[in-house]
Amino acid sequence: MKYSIKGKNIQVTEAIEDYIETRINSLDKFFVIDEETVAKILIRVYDSEQKIEATIPTKYGILRAEARDKDLYSAIDNVVEKLESQIRKQKTKIKGHRAKEKLGHAFNLEFLQELEVDKSEELVEEVVRTKELTPEAKDIDTAILEMEMLNHSFYIFRDMETENISVIYKRKDGGYGLIETN
Repeated sequence: MKYSIKGKNIQVTEAIEDYIETRINSLDKFFVIDEETVAKILIRVYDSEQKIEATIPTKYGILRAEARDKDLYSAIDNVVEKLESQIRKQKTKIKGHRAKEKLGHAFNLEFLQELEVDKSEELVEEVVRTKELTPEAKDIDTAILEMEMLNHSFYIFRDMETENISVIYKRKDGGYGLIETN
């Protein structure tokens, strides 16, 4: 990961940079962060406290946190804890849904019923945006994590096991559904 560390009303020393980089590199145990990812860190000094803001764009979504403290190093630690908390929250949420749902072949009659449209309604809608994508190979847990981090209701990916295109989606009942292609 690369870093863009800037200070307002403070000279960012090599020691501060090293501490920030060491602490933020500890997030690698949670996510695979691309080597080209640029973590943007802004340090501000006020009369009685220090503030640090961290923004890390990942392929799963944007991690963002800020913290204030009288001690700059404590503020840095607090920011990293907040970022870790964001990641853990998403993983816990996904694992909870997985345990509840036990994803398998979710393409069934219930799914078709959810898609059923009232024939009496006249559907006059137009496509307002077109997007092309090349689905990346992922396991289901990673696809769910990315969908949650992006705050989307569905996610298209290539299943690592089958190599087929699949769609994971949020169900109205709070679980997840999986559409698998042949």
